[in-house]
Amino acid sequence: MTYYFISDLHLSESQPEITENFLQFLHQKAPLAKAVYILGDFFDFWIGDDEQSELITKVKHALSQLSQQGVPSYFICGNRDFLLGKDFAKETGITLLPDYHLIDLFGKKTLLCHGDTLCIDDVSYQKFRKIVHKKWLQWLFLRLPLKKRVNIAQKIRSKSRQGKQSKAVEIMDVNPEFTAQIMQQHQAEWLIHGHTHQQDIHFCKFSPKSDRLFTRIVLGDWHKDRVSILTINEQGFTFENN
Repeated sequence: MTYYFISDLHLSESQPEITENFLQFLHQKAPLAKAVYILGDFFDFWIGDDEQSELITKVKHALSQLSQQGVPSYFICGNRDFLLGKDFAKETGITLLPDYHLIDLFGKKTLLCHGDTLCIDDVSYQKFRKIVHKKWLQWLFLRLPLKKRVNIAQKIRSKSRQGKQSKAVEIMDVNPEFTAQIMQQHQAEWLIHGHTHQQDIHFCKFSPKSDRLFTRIVLGDWHKDRVSILTINEQGFTFENN
C-alpha cells in the first residue's frame, strides 16, 4: 500500500542521466506501488503528442509496462508540459487529472496539484498561463508544423529564463493566504505539489486566527545525481533522494 509522488523531472535529451533515474524508478520501485502520481513538468517541454524521439519512446514504453503490471499512474500537467494529452495517455495507460485533484490517503483528504496555480504573486506568469491554457489557442498551436512548434517553444523557454533572473524568490513561491483558501475550498488536510523545486514539509495555518493546520508537502526537482520521490504508506510519509 505504497503511493509514490514525483514532479519536476524536466526530462530532456540533454539530461540522459535523469531519464535513466526515472526508468530505474519505474523498473525497481514502481511495480510494487499502489499508484504513481506525476505532478507536472515531467518533460522539460512538450509541444504535442505527435513529437517523437528516443527519449519519448523509452518513457512511453516504460509507463506502458507499468500499466500492464497493474499499477495505475496519474498525471497533472505542469507549466512545461500542459500540452501532454489524450494520445500520450492512450499509449501509456496513464490517467490525466485536472489542475486540482482530491484523493484519500489513509484517511487524510489530500489535494494534489502542480503548484504553479498557487503562485499568484507572479503576476506576469499568471497572465501568460491564462493565455496559453485557452483551448482555441492550443488547438491552433498543435496544428502548426512540428519544426515551427519547436522554435516557438525554444523562444518561450529562453524568455522565461531571462524573466526568472529578475524575479524575487518570494514572488515565485506559493501565496500562503491563497493556498489556505484553496485548501479550505476542497476541505483537505494535506497538500502535495511541485513547481517551486523546494523540497520540504510545511505545517500551515488555515488563517492567522485559527489553530487548525494543514500539511503542505513540496516535491523537489530531479538532477542527475539526486531524485525527489515522496513515499506515502500506512506508516506516514518520507522523501527518497538517492
